[in-house]
Amino acid sequence: MRPEIEQVVQLVRQGDPKSLQEALALLQITVFSFSMKVCGQRQDAEDTMQEVLLRSVPNLPKFDSPKALMVWLYKVAKTRCLMSRRKSKFAPKEALSLEELMPDRRELENLSNTVAPTPETSLMRRENAKRLRDAIHQLPPEYRLILVLHDMEELSDEDIAEITGLRTGTIRVRLHRARLFVRKGLGKAQRDEVRSKPMQRAAVAGLHQRERSCGQMFAELSDYLDEELDDSLCAELEKHMEGCEPCKAFLASLEETIRTCRTAPNDRPDELAAANLRREVLSQYQELLANIRRPATNNITLR
Repeated sequence: MRPEIEQVVQLVRQGDPKSLQEALALLQITVFSFSMKVCGQRQDAEDTMQEVLLRSVPNLPKFDSPKALMVWLYKVAKTRCLMSRRKSKFAPKEALSLEELMPDRRELENLSNTVAPTPETSLMRRENAKRLRDAIHQLPPEYRLILVLHDMEELSDEDIAEITGLRTGTIRVRLHRARLFVRKGLGKAQRDEVRSKPMQRAAVAGLHQRERSCGQMFAELSDYLDEELDDSLCAELEKHMEGCEPCKAFLASLEETIRTCRTAPNDRPDELAAANLRREVLSQYQELLANIRRPATNNITLR
């Protein structure tokens, strides 16, 4: 859970205007950055931020826990974002095929031949947020949402299930395929940054013999990295990895993809427009609180 959500609940409990302004500012940043990742368009993200903030006014006093606020916030934001994205043809709508996302023989050979990039090129890759954004926004919406919630907003499978209404098994499948899709999208840029070395003929022959078992391992890698894999399968995978350089390299590339998602910078809304919206929302919020706290003396008949 983002720490901003916990701060919002604490600030709202204080009830003073300054604390409420800080709470609304944190909500704006949270909703806008999430919406940019899912929507991909600044105007959509700004519209989502405004709608969620306005709808939050009558509900803020009701949230007694950060998790309750988090679930409500992401539910409203993701619905608004997905409605916005349906109006465009930005991303493909077909389901992702696991077979198409797996590396073919040529890529496996390249993976086993690569030399790790220098720290300088790694730094350049981490700083190039546009590559990641482009790869994520080409995901079908239902996969993009799961990747953003899990790897970028860092929510648990259980929280995502509550927000989306999906079963955890479905979430795990979509997450893995989304990661593979993004890894493949980033692959060209990553291959441009590494050097290759010749591969011995014996190694090529061994790779061809192991290709089928490698494919079976690839389907389990997300569960392995997230420590969701059964102990026996985990041991089997690790045993396979001991003698398979392409699988080690593939695992490293998937880990790098996840790390890139988790360390991607958050977009922020325009501060002037955000400040104007806060003033409008804060005025509504204070009016609501005044109505709640006003004594019901007008309903008492004096004798």
